[in-house]
This record gives sequence, C-alpha cells and structure tokens, in this order.
Amino acid sequence: MEQFFLEHQWIIWIGILWSLPWKGMALWKAAARRHTGWFVALLLINTVGLLDIVYLYFISERPRKSQAVA
Repeated sequence: MEQFFLEHQWIIWIGILWSLPWKGMALWKAAARRHTGWFVALLLINTVGLLDIVYLYFISERPRKSQAVA
C-alpha cells in the first residue's frame, strides 16, 4: 500500500487540496458561532472534508434555541 501512494502522490495532493478549503470554512464558522466542541472535533478529525461539509450545511445552519421563534 505504501508503494502505491509513493507512486501516485497526486492522490494525496488532491485530497489535501479538496479538504483544506472545507476545513478552513468550517473552522471559521465554528469559531464565529462559539461551537467549541465542533471546533475541536473539526480540527482533530480528518475525514477529507466530509465532516466539514456536514457541519457547514447541516449543523451550523440550524437556528439556535434562543433564536428560534415559537
């Protein structure tokens, strides 16, 4: 397996270039919304952008309980 990645380093670079913008946007939004738990999870867990996309489109867009209109 190691030999495969040594011969095909472009796969690693595509993964890095794909995940960096997503991680940056997700961390920025989590910090701005003071979601400390999400910030730490997004920072430590690398899922090639999948967890970051879930946070950006589903978690961070939910209205907070204090902002929700009854």
